[in-house]
Amino acid sequence: MPRPPVLGRQRRTNPVVWCLAIVCSLIAISVTIAGIVVFSGYLVIRPKMPLLTLQASRLDNVYYNQAGVLAVRMTILIRAENHNQKAHASFYDTKLLLGYHGVNIARLVANPFDVKKNETSDLNYVVESLPIPLPPEEQYLTQQALDRGKVMSFFIKGSSRTMWRVGPLGTVKFSLHMNCELLLPVNGTLYHSRCSTKSH
Repeated sequence: MPRPPVLGRQRRTNPVVWCLAIVCSLIAISVTIAGIVVFSGYLVIRPKMPLLTLQASRLDNVYYNQAGVLAVRMTILIRAENHNQKAHASFYDTKLLLGYHGVNIARLVANPFDVKKNETSDLNYVVESLPIPLPPEEQYLTQQALDRGKVMSFFIKGSSRTMWRVGPLGTVKFSLHMNCELLLPVNGTLYHSRCSTKSH
């Protein structure tokens, strides 16, 4: 009759392995709870991205001579918008460039400022550029626009940073980037626009 197999001592799990398993379980539970809290907070607060919007602009005066030198005076309205119902927003490092075709003619900057929850704040710029010599192609386009009473093509490019607190979720920071074209009538008519920043 065959003998029953002799069983050796059962190997016990190393206590270090148990400790690691417990730590990993606690971390997994913590991450799950944190995810639920963040998702719940997002559903309750529904945070919205603050933004800058180019509202209106006007070409107040144009100086252009036969040597191809251009100088302009412009009025530009940019609106900072915070559509969050429960959070103030801060804007800082606001640096924009105003250009004519491919030529930069002025810088638009703003000191750090705050916008209260669900409110807006306007940045009013009156820009007077220094006389700028234009390349031949821009000289031709400028002369055509002035002779025919049409529009002159400007652009505003640049960036700003925004920061706001989303309840218990903490502080959120984003970079805002603006790239807007302005087709301004040479007769000084106000040009309305709804060109807004994109976030990154």
